[in-house]
Parts: sequence; C-alpha cells; structure tokens
Amino acid sequence: MYKFVDTTESATNHSLSLKTVFNDHILDEVLTDETGSFITLTVNGRGDLMNKINLIELSNFDGLLEQGGPNLDSREIIVKFKLYDETNEGFRDRVTKLFTYLEGTRKTLEFLDEDLFYYATLSHIEIPDESSNDVLGEMIFLCSDPYKYSKDESTETLDDTTVIKNEGSEATEPIIELTAKKKTTFAMINNMNDEYNLIGYPLEEEGNEEIVDAKPSIFKDNGEKIDEWSTNNIKVDTNFIDISGSMMFDGTGFRTESYGTGDKMHGPALLKTLPKSLQDFEIVAEFDIISQRKEDNWRMEVYFLDEGMNMLGKMGVKDNNRNLFRRHGLGRVGPYRGAGLKNGYAIGSHNYKRDDLGKISNMHLRVKREGNLYTFYMAEWRNHKHRDSIEASYRDTANAFNSKLKYIEIFIGNYKDRRVPTRLRIDKVEVFELLQVHVDQTPYILDIGDTVTFDHENEEILINGEDAMRLKDFGAEFFKLHRGYNQLEINPPDTFDSEIKYRKKFK
Repeated sequence: MYKFVDTTESATNHSLSLKTVFNDHILDEVLTDETGSFITLTVNGRGDLMNKINLIELSNFDGLLEQGGPNLDSREIIVKFKLYDETNEGFRDRVTKLFTYLEGTRKTLEFLDEDLFYYATLSHIEIPDESSNDVLGEMIFLCSDPYKYSKDESTETLDDTTVIKNEGSEATEPIIELTAKKKTTFAMINNMNDEYNLIGYPLEEEGNEEIVDAKPSIFKDNGEKIDEWSTNNIKVDTNFIDISGSMMFDGTGFRTESYGTGDKMHGPALLKTLPKSLQDFEIVAEFDIISQRKEDNWRMEVYFLDEGMNMLGKMGVKDNNRNLFRRHGLGRVGPYRGAGLKNGYAIGSHNYKRDDLGKISNMHLRVKREGNLYTFYMAEWRNHKHRDSIEASYRDTANAFNSKLKYIEIFIGNYKDRRVPTRLRIDKVEVFELLQVHVDQTPYILDIGDTVTFDHENEEILINGEDAMRLKDFGAEFFKLHRGYNQLEINPPDTFDSEIKYRKKFK
C-alpha cells in the first residue's frame, strides 16, 4: 500500500489571527491572563492529503494491480505553541489546565484563520524543557476522519420535491427533520439515485389494509385545565409524604403555588378522573427541573389508580441526597411495599441513580401496560435528544394489578424545611389507550406535531428525540448528500413540514 502526499501546502506561518480552538475552547484565550499565556505559533498538516491505495501483485502482469478506488487516510495536524508563566508553580498549573482542555475523543478542532473545522483527538503532546516556565511545545492531533467541515451549518426548508446544491467538494451526511402535519403510517425521504430512508408501513397499492389509530390519546393537560382536577381522595405514599400546599398553572405547566409545611416530604397533589376506563394504556409525563443547590431534596411523581382507587403504580424522579445533584428514577407497580426490584420497582436506586446530570434537567417519563406486562421508560431530554435513558419492565404474573386504569394523580414535594428548588414543573401529562392491531391493519406511527429525525451523520432515526430504529425499513439506508445537485423527495406528500441541515465537506 502506497501513500501520496500533497506537497503544495504553504509554508507554516504565525499571525495574530492564528489561534487553536479545541472542543469550543480557544486555548490562546482560556490559558492567557495577566501572569502567563498560551500562543499558537504554527500549524502543519491542514494541507496534507494521503491516499490509501490497495495494490495486488500478479504473476505475468507488469507492475501492480490497483484494487478499488483510493481512499483518504487519516490526517495528522501538528500545532507548535509557546507556553509561559511568571512562576514555576503557575507554569505547572497552566500545563495541567492545558491537558484538561485537550481531553476527549473526536472533538472539534478549529483555527481562527480559516472557516473550517476538523474532528480530532490529541495523540501526543511534548513540552521538552519542564524545568523552565517559558517553553516551546508541540501537539499532534489525529483526525481519524480526514475531512474538513464548514463551521456554518447549512439549513434549508424542504418541499415534497426539492433540489439541494451541495457546494462542498465531497459528499456529506445530512440531518433531515420531518414534522407531521397529519397522522401517517410512514415517513420516507429518497434521492434521485434510488437511495432512501424509511420508517413505518407504506400501504400496498393493491392491498386491503385498514389504517388504524392503535394509540388514541384519551387525556392530555399541561396545566391549562387545572380547575378540572380535584384535591379530594388523594392516594399517595403516605408513609413518607404529607399532602400540603397548593398547585397552579404558570403558563407552561403544573407548578407549586405553595408547598405547605410538614416534617417529611410535603407538597400539593391533584387527582384527575379519566373520561374512560382503560385496560391497556400508556401514560407520558414531562418534567422540567432546575435544582441549583446540592442540599435540595424534592420529588415529582405521577400515580395511576384503578376504578376502586387502588394504586396500580407510580413513576417519578427525586433527589434524596443533600450532597449531590441527584436524579433518582422511580417506576413501580402496585403500592409501596419496601424498596427494591422484588417489591415492584422496575426502576429504582438499583438501576437509575444519576449524580451527574447537572442542575437543570428535562425528564421524559413513560409507563405502558399491555396485558400483565408493565414497561417503564425514563430519559433526560437534552439538545433535542433523549440521553441517559433506561427501559425496564415488570410482569404482574399474579394479575394483582391488572384492573382497569381510571385515575391519575400528580405530586410535587419538598423535604422538611429545606429551601425550595428554583423550579419543579410538570410540563405535560398525557394518557393513551393501547389497542390491538390485526394482520390486515396498518397503525399510525406519527401523530400531528411529532418530529422524525433522519440523522445520516450519526446513523440514527429519532421520533421526538427518542430512538426509533426499530421502525426502520430493512432496505433503507443512511445516504449522503452528493456533491453538486441533489433532488430529494418526501413521502407521503403534503404530510410534513421539513428541513435539512448539513455541513459542507472538503478534502
């Protein structure tokens, strides 16, 4: 295998505009103050191009046979810098900070004298004279992805048929978002090269399938209908909860107007009678949390009860440690009967106790019952994507909690006399009925307002930020936006508001 190098790169140079940016940190700025500095001197490797060419040696054949087309090899970028501090102690501290800023793999690497960036990992750093506090050093970054990318992301609106011009020198991976204007059984994007991506179930042209809504919404509220909820006959875990205070609608969701008082967890609760009793169901809730002090102790919960006001279970999030920013998930079947998986907790301290999600969290919670199987799901909603997710199930083999769902309750509480968190809010509670789908029926997979993300860069398909790869068609693929003109088509027509995002890619 031979490698060829483009020798046309201009000589290395240093100017005031040449600064190194790694993982969004401008090293020349964050490591420079009144007592010391980091200065980028030169950068090499940005103009190098190395091709991998696979060669086969054959008898009775002159020369070598090239197998396949050439592929780009990885790229190395070498940064020479000057690091200075007034004191030896300050210099060692500055080196430590530099190492901290260079942590991570496949982070963005930029230089302020060009409008492109690279995905890079630090492979080597050399500071030759550690006895001095004024040295010249060298960093070598490995770009396993050899391409350069435009810093600005191109965003364009898509019609059902749209021509997009990719002005980069290379094909690039787009991110395509389709937001449903009506219910649909599938979502599809394809190009003029017969490449397509597809989730769901297109109807056969000559088939007799019936389209069905297998998950109709029975009830939904973000607090606007708070006057329709009741404060009577509340059933919560009274062994560690006092009902106190009141709840209000703050314009976005359910919020505490007052937590009241109590010598344990205390706060307001509300009860809602559903318009019909449900055998198979799904309950979805969204929590908005700003808890900025480690000593905050609180909990937010959604309970679900049967026609006789017996507790079928609950789901929620709590912080039960005054020394941590904790997000402790709760997903239980039946009434409280001791902690642990054997006592009904599909989600609990044994599998969802996060102390690293930060002060601000948006949590998505869901419980689903089909037959005697309860399935709980919980994730943090961050940057339009579900993260730190968990799915866990509990099979009610004795059918002890198989009666019909009729009531839901919400509770927001604070512990003893602790200062209240900045925000504990329930943004939404929605209840769905789950219906069986027969062989000759095709279910809707998207409701009005649902967003499908075909992420061809990370090879993911998301619905409202949640992984939806299970719905991907067998022949579908994550195709590229080719150089030059691309005709994209969206199906079914007149169903989506659509947008494409991509970065131009260069050698």
